[in-house]
Amino acid sequence: MNNPSSFEYWGDASFIPYVGNLKDRARQLRKNMTRAETMFWNVVRRKQFHGFKFVKQKPLLSYIVDFYCAQLRLVIEIDGSVHHESKEYDNDRTSDLQSFGIRIILYTNDQVEYDLSSVLNHLTDTIQKLPR
Repeated sequence: MNNPSSFEYWGDASFIPYVGNLKDRARQLRKNMTRAETMFWNVVRRKQFHGFKFVKQKPLLSYIVDFYCAQLRLVIEIDGSVHHESKEYDNDRTSDLQSFGIRIILYTNDQVEYDLSSVLNHLTDTIQKLPR
Protein backbone atom coordinates (compact mmCIF):
# COMPACT_ATOMS: atom_id res chain seq x y z
CA MET A 1 0.00 0.00 0.00
CA ASN A 2 1.24 3.47 -0.86
CA ASN A 3 1.95 5.95 1.88
CA PRO A 4 -0.74 8.67 1.50
CA SER A 5 1.66 11.36 2.75
CA SER A 6 3.89 10.77 -0.27
CA PHE A 7 1.22 11.48 -2.89
CA GLU A 8 -0.62 14.50 -4.14
CA TYR A 9 -4.33 13.84 -4.71
CA TRP A 10 -7.00 15.83 -6.49
CA GLY A 11 -10.36 15.47 -8.18
CA ASP A 12 -10.86 12.00 -9.56
CA ALA A 13 -8.42 10.42 -7.09
CA SER A 14 -5.72 10.21 -9.74
CA PHE A 15 -2.35 11.05 -8.28
CA ILE A 16 1.12 12.22 -9.02
CA PRO A 17 3.65 10.87 -6.55
CA TYR A 18 6.23 13.18 -5.09
CA VAL A 19 9.16 12.77 -2.76
CA GLY A 20 7.90 13.63 0.72
CA ASN A 21 10.92 15.65 1.83
CA LEU A 22 10.30 18.16 -0.97
CA LYS A 23 7.46 19.80 0.99
CA ASP A 24 9.83 21.71 3.28
CA ARG A 25 12.04 22.72 0.35
CA ALA A 26 9.00 23.93 -1.60
CA ARG A 27 7.84 25.97 1.39
CA GLN A 28 11.26 27.67 1.48
CA LEU A 29 11.20 28.35 -2.27
CA ARG A 30 7.76 29.99 -1.95
CA LYS A 31 9.37 32.53 0.36
CA ASN A 32 12.32 33.16 -1.97
CA MET A 33 10.92 33.31 -5.48
CA THR A 34 12.93 35.03 -8.18
CA ARG A 35 11.94 38.48 -9.41
CA ALA A 36 10.46 36.97 -12.58
CA GLU A 37 8.53 34.33 -10.64
CA THR A 38 7.14 37.02 -8.32
CA MET A 39 6.09 39.24 -11.24
CA PHE A 40 4.32 36.31 -12.89
CA TRP A 41 2.70 35.16 -9.64
CA ASN A 42 1.36 38.63 -8.83
CA VAL A 43 -0.64 38.63 -12.08
CA VAL A 44 -1.74 34.99 -12.10
CA ARG A 45 -2.80 35.04 -8.45
CA ARG A 46 -4.59 38.35 -8.63
CA LYS A 47 -6.71 37.42 -11.62
CA GLN A 48 -7.26 33.74 -10.72
CA PHE A 49 -6.07 33.53 -14.28
CA HIS A 50 -9.11 32.97 -16.53
CA GLY A 51 -10.87 31.21 -13.67
CA PHE A 52 -8.08 28.72 -13.08
CA LYS A 53 -6.17 28.46 -9.83
CA PHE A 54 -2.38 28.21 -9.98
CA VAL A 55 -0.22 27.27 -7.00
CA LYS A 56 3.44 28.12 -6.66
CA GLN A 57 6.45 25.94 -5.90
CA LYS A 58 4.58 22.63 -6.00
CA PRO A 59 6.24 19.23 -5.38
CA LEU A 60 5.47 16.83 -8.25
CA LEU A 61 7.41 13.60 -8.69
CA SER A 62 10.98 14.40 -7.65
CA TYR A 63 10.71 18.02 -8.84
CA ILE A 64 9.47 21.27 -7.44
CA VAL A 65 7.67 23.02 -10.27
CA ASP A 66 7.35 26.80 -10.32
CA PHE A 67 3.60 26.99 -10.97
CA TYR A 68 0.97 24.29 -11.26
CA CYS A 69 -2.71 24.27 -12.20
CA ALA A 70 -4.41 20.95 -11.35
CA GLN A 71 -7.56 21.74 -13.37
CA LEU A 72 -5.53 22.23 -16.54
CA ARG A 73 -2.84 19.67 -15.61
CA LEU A 74 -0.40 22.43 -16.54
CA VAL A 75 3.06 23.30 -15.20
CA ILE A 76 4.71 26.63 -15.92
CA GLU A 77 8.46 26.85 -15.40
CA ILE A 78 10.30 30.16 -15.29
CA ASP A 79 14.00 29.43 -15.45
CA GLY A 80 17.35 31.13 -16.11
CA SER A 81 17.98 33.40 -19.06
CA VAL A 82 18.08 30.38 -21.41
CA HIS A 83 16.78 26.87 -20.81
CA HIS A 84 19.78 25.08 -22.27
CA GLU A 85 21.78 26.00 -19.16
CA SER A 86 20.13 22.95 -17.57
CA LYS A 87 18.86 21.19 -20.68
CA GLU A 88 19.26 17.64 -19.35
CA TYR A 89 17.33 18.51 -16.17
CA ASP A 90 14.65 20.37 -18.16
CA ASN A 91 14.29 17.42 -20.54
CA ASP A 92 14.06 14.88 -17.70
CA ARG A 93 11.54 16.98 -15.79
CA THR A 94 9.44 17.55 -18.89
CA SER A 95 9.36 13.91 -19.98
CA ASP A 96 8.68 12.63 -16.44
CA LEU A 97 5.79 15.03 -15.89
CA GLN A 98 4.40 14.45 -19.37
CA SER A 99 4.30 10.71 -18.64
CA PHE A 100 1.65 11.61 -16.02
CA GLY A 101 -0.31 13.68 -18.53
CA ILE A 102 1.02 17.05 -17.37
CA ARG A 103 1.51 19.84 -19.91
CA ILE A 104 4.66 21.96 -19.54
CA ILE A 105 5.26 25.56 -20.63
CA LEU A 106 8.75 27.01 -20.26
CA TYR A 107 9.47 30.73 -20.01
CA THR A 108 12.78 32.37 -19.20
CA ASN A 109 13.36 35.02 -16.54
CA ASP A 110 14.15 37.49 -19.34
CA GLN A 111 10.88 36.81 -21.15
CA VAL A 112 8.90 37.48 -17.98
CA GLU A 113 10.90 40.46 -16.77
CA TYR A 114 11.10 42.29 -20.11
CA ASP A 115 7.86 41.28 -21.82
CA LEU A 116 5.38 40.01 -19.26
CA SER A 117 2.41 41.03 -21.40
CA SER A 118 3.56 38.74 -24.25
CA VAL A 119 4.06 35.87 -21.80
CA LEU A 120 0.55 36.38 -20.43
CA ASN A 121 -0.92 36.63 -23.94
CA HIS A 122 0.83 33.38 -24.88
CA LEU A 123 -0.46 31.69 -21.73
CA THR A 124 -4.00 32.95 -22.40
CA ASP A 125 -3.90 31.63 -25.97
CA THR A 126 -2.56 28.28 -24.76
CA ILE A 127 -5.26 27.92 -22.08
CA GLN A 128 -8.02 28.77 -24.55
CA LYS A 129 -6.80 26.02 -26.91
CA LEU A 130 -6.68 23.31 -24.25
CA PRO A 131 -9.47 20.71 -24.32
CA ARG A 132 -11.94 21.08 -21.49
